[in-house]
Amino acid sequence: MTAPAPTAGRRMRAVKLAVLLAFVLLFLIPVYVLVVTSFKPLDEADASSAWSLPDNWSTSGWSAAWHDLRPGLENSVKIAVTGSVISALLGSLNGYVLSKWRFPGSDVVFTLFLFGMFIPYQAVMIPLAGLLTDMELSGTIRGLILAHVVYGIPICTLIFRNYYVTVPDELIEAARVDGAGMLRTYWSIMLPVSGPAFAVTLIWQFTSMWNDFLFAVFLGTPDSWPVTVTLNNLAGSGAVAVQYNQQMASALLASLPTVLVYLLLGRFFMRGLMAGALKG
Repeated sequence: MTAPAPTAGRRMRAVKLAVLLAFVLLFLIPVYVLVVTSFKPLDEADASSAWSLPDNWSTSGWSAAWHDLRPGLENSVKIAVTGSVISALLGSLNGYVLSKWRFPGSDVVFTLFLFGMFIPYQAVMIPLAGLLTDMELSGTIRGLILAHVVYGIPICTLIFRNYYVTVPDELIEAARVDGAGMLRTYWSIMLPVSGPAFAVTLIWQFTSMWNDFLFAVFLGTPDSWPVTVTLNNLAGSGAVAVQYNQQMASALLASLPTVLVYLLLGRFFMRGLMAGALKG
């Protein structure tokens, strides 16, 4: 007996798989060049040999990159970790109040929160710099954290509000009957089920703060510059001989934390995003 011919569905799946593999390879090409070049000694790291493996594997580029980027990496960790946690907590409280403890004008307040998402950085940069100067926070890590937290509150509030809408109101009513107030209900009922929403906001805010350049270069100083500014200064240092191995290693070091965050929390990301999609 002859084997049955493949169905149209199987052929379509095979085509889709081939297309996806092609996109994966296309995406990995620059990653391959980054990794290979970062392990080359300086005399092998040039544009003409970007595709070839190193003849002599070396970590000199990584050592130089770590030495130059370490202050910026430390500042970025302080800004991104602290700012993302504060943003998530404030967004959680706002979303809880706007979804379960409604008050007169709550829809207007929520609309104003959403309006903040559409204000571009450039529109508030000068008044923000003046405000931080008046608060004696200009050029400090605390000032950068404050700027990111304030700018992140609208999107964090939206994510948590849409997530908390899916929590049954009967749980809140039962807590009220048992004598629990607003904060007790939040702590005992809402917070334990907020994992997916926290994962979404933490990933969103951490990535936004880690990759920020505009706030950092405009509001910061050399002592508070994060890794993005340090990496930019390293790439544009104007050296006679371009140290490709150090620059490639620096780019990998600067992007590694966000990759790790997505690997650790990525499985919660889509779950949290879709939690409020059917009700809100």
